[in-house]
Amino acid sequence: MTERPNGFWAQATADPDRTVLIDPDGGIWSAGRLHSTVNRLVHGLRAAGLERGDAFAVVLPNGVEFLTAYLAAAQAGLYLVPVNHHLVGPEIAWIVADSGARVLIAHERFGDAATAAADEAGLPASRRYAVGAIGGFRPYTGLLAGQPGSAPGDRSLGWVMNYTSGTTGRPRGIRRPLSGKLPEETYLGGFLGIFGIRPFDGNVHLVCSPLYHTAVLQFAGAALHIGHPLVLMDKWTPEEMLRLIDAHGCTHTHMVPTQFHRLLALPDEVKQRYDVSSMRHAIHGAAPCPDHVKRAMIAWWGTCVEEYYAASEGGGAFATAEDWLKKPGTVGRAWPISELAVFDDDGNRLPPGELGTVYMKMSTGGFSYHKDSAKTEKNRIGDFFTVGDLGVLDEDGYLFLRDRKIDMIISGGVNIYPAEIESALLTHPAVADAAAFGIPHADWGEEVKAVVEPADGHEASDTLAAGILAHCERLLAGYKRPRTVDFVETMPRDPNGKLYKRRLREPYWEGHDRPL
Repeated sequence: MTERPNGFWAQATADPDRTVLIDPDGGIWSAGRLHSTVNRLVHGLRAAGLERGDAFAVVLPNGVEFLTAYLAAAQAGLYLVPVNHHLVGPEIAWIVADSGARVLIAHERFGDAATAAADEAGLPASRRYAVGAIGGFRPYTGLLAGQPGSAPGDRSLGWVMNYTSGTTGRPRGIRRPLSGKLPEETYLGGFLGIFGIRPFDGNVHLVCSPLYHTAVLQFAGAALHIGHPLVLMDKWTPEEMLRLIDAHGCTHTHMVPTQFHRLLALPDEVKQRYDVSSMRHAIHGAAPCPDHVKRAMIAWWGTCVEEYYAASEGGGAFATAEDWLKKPGTVGRAWPISELAVFDDDGNRLPPGELGTVYMKMSTGGFSYHKDSAKTEKNRIGDFFTVGDLGVLDEDGYLFLRDRKIDMIISGGVNIYPAEIESALLTHPAVADAAAFGIPHADWGEEVKAVVEPADGHEASDTLAAGILAHCERLLAGYKRPRTVDFVETMPRDPNGKLYKRRLREPYWEGHDRPL
């Protein structure tokens, strides 16, 4: 084949026997088999009443069903809404209802939360489908049963609609306009070219983080579209990752610093048991990486350890290992399809070397927050947008982050927003005031701490702390919940009500370098 066709569907038609997926159980999927399954899902979703521009949500682990949903949406002009499967029922319900998802596909592993969400969102039983068995849900196989494996008619490019939390209020969907073009008319794997990853070229992509994450799905989808087989992990462990790299000759992956930390903690004899020399690009992001961890990974894995800075809304910057070693601490220079700028609080663009708010602009098109025009327009200067990080651009265009969104907690590479936690805390009758913030954690980088001012008639005690934590368990996903609760007599606020959260946070970081 002298010229490879563009996109998964065309490649699968041209070479149906090529292996494109190794599932978490080691099952091998050919392009033709996956293509047929994707087509059947499109026909099934249309039979369920979905039309171009509609959305459907999935609460799924890493597996064939997730990739099938992604590819089905992308060729049927639909929006796929991936839902973090660690969320609890009310959190999932908000996303299902807000996105307007007309179908929910959930795995039985998350059946309780999915059922609660579907009930609260008012989704009829005819629109609920389960991988496995969930009471009140129809079998997922029923969506595919009897449907043809042939390509559907009226194909057009769909999109992923990720939900991102804000520092205030509910999560909002990032919605990009549909082009109406055929999927093959858009080069869907171009994103990986930013990192020097070429089509085909013997590449194998390892998916070692949950696909509901924006970047993880974007990396995996782009790899699939430019001819790279995917190796899927469901539950990540450091040794299993090394084994899969060795066994399948994996060449690139997306990681977070917590995974580096756990890999480095393995005994030397375990590290030496596996050959990782096939790795060409171990690209990390989503959280700051401590200097000593980055250097140790480069010493072990070599210059394949690379870094990027971006947001679900767009990006971004990229730093090779050589860039980082030359300019330690940098998150890189702007992507070819992006522009970086630093502005002061008055909207003036700052010269190199001056600290300000980091803004980004994408040349590939804009976005809006679903049903939230105010948020869409907020924090923009012209075509530039910001997610609130502070930084400096040097004379060579390298970006150095000096702070993060003021209060955001990053635990294990996951963004956690205190406002949502504080809202849950304040619904407890014994809580008069509350604050949530990150404190040091040796493995995850940060964990969630709650500080509470007890309401009148309630005294600080271990019993009250336990009751507050149990209250949070009913309202928040596990990764958002405070691990511990401390009490203060009066919350430090100024006369206008502004909370001096730094005063609360700083004592916990004494003797620690807080990642910036």
